Amino acid sequence: MRLIYRAAALAAAAFSLIALTACDPQRISELKEGVSTEADVRDRFGAPENVWDEPGGARTFEYNRQPAGQVNYMITIGPDGRMTALRQVLTPETFARVSPGMRMDEVRRLLGKPAKSTPYELKKETWVDWRYLEAPNQAKVFTVVHGPDHVVLRTQTGADMDAPEFKGGK
Repeated sequence: MRLIYRAAALAAAAFSLIALTACDPQRISELKEGVSTEADVRDRFGAPENVWDEPGGARTFEYNRQPAGQVNYMITIGPDGRMTALRQVLTPETFARVSPGMRMDEVRRLLGKPAKSTPYELKKETWVDWRYLEAPNQAKVFTVVHGPDHVVLRTQTGADMDAPEFKGGK
């Protein structure tokens, strides 16, 4: 019986995340750079996953849609309390900024929380994945491989084999 309840709870959580992600375009359209306030952002997106302090008193709010979603939003609030930027960071342009030698805390700050992290003990490597969409609508995974010192060794991009189109779903 517990297994049934657990499966139902997981299904409800997945549905909630999908519903939340589906509402993002509407929420985004209601916000305007230089006009919307921190309260407006929080009213539409809720509490951020993380808050990053920026130079000059600005703060960036991280709104993560991983592991089921394919976007991560960074919304910057200026020192005056108004939104100065709203960007979806899981893009090839942002991935190009990740390079060997970077620390993983820098990568985390740049891309937001990953979808998953897989340690390979024998290789002394950890693979960290972010799910994203590449135009026109190809489900992809950006992977950062780091060593035990949490320094990036290499990156790679490939098809998201966990996406519905590869699982027989739609």
